Amino acid sequence: MGLPLTQFGPITLLLKSKNRLVFLFVALLLTGCTSVPSGIEPVQDFNLQRYLGKWYEVARYDHSFEQGLEQVTAQYSLRNDGGVKVVNRGFNQQEQAWEEAVGKAYFVDDESTGHLKVSFFGPFYASYVIFSLDIQDYDYAMITGPNRDYLWILARQPKLPPEVMQNLLEKAGDAGFDTQKLIFVDH
Repeated sequence: MGLPLTQFGPITLLLKSKNRLVFLFVALLLTGCTSVPSGIEPVQDFNLQRYLGKWYEVARYDHSFEQGLEQVTAQYSLRNDGGVKVVNRGFNQQEQAWEEAVGKAYFVDDESTGHLKVSFFGPFYASYVIFSLDIQDYDYAMITGPNRDYLWILARQPKLPPEVMQNLLEKAGDAGFDTQKLIFVDH
């Protein structure tokens, strides 16, 4: 006789995890989806070398896996296998501790298209769609997942100039995202 899934199953173990950054990607990975939301176009002429490095999370849709996290950053570097190492890090105010999740990402199509698949657990991948990018300087970007339930605004600095932020909010709204749902991250 097997154990009830609700008591000892993998979902229960994941929900008990203190690392909510990891839970973010588990939620995405359970869908196993590497598609692009309808009406969203990944950026073209993407240059991974220019995208590598540290990015600050300026704004995001709030999810249980990131609640209470501040000073959230993403660090991208090359892996030996040609993929991208992803290190997401944030400060948990309630626990007064840093949380970190390490994953890997690979291009879904060609390397000039800002559409990657990211995994933090085994063979399961979720979409990482860069649909807006400061193509001149790579100073800011907007990312979504496989649907419009996920939205992040990233920048090379913890804050963006008000006119740049306003432009990004308008682009997000035009792309069908509810910008009223965004929370702005303290750094």
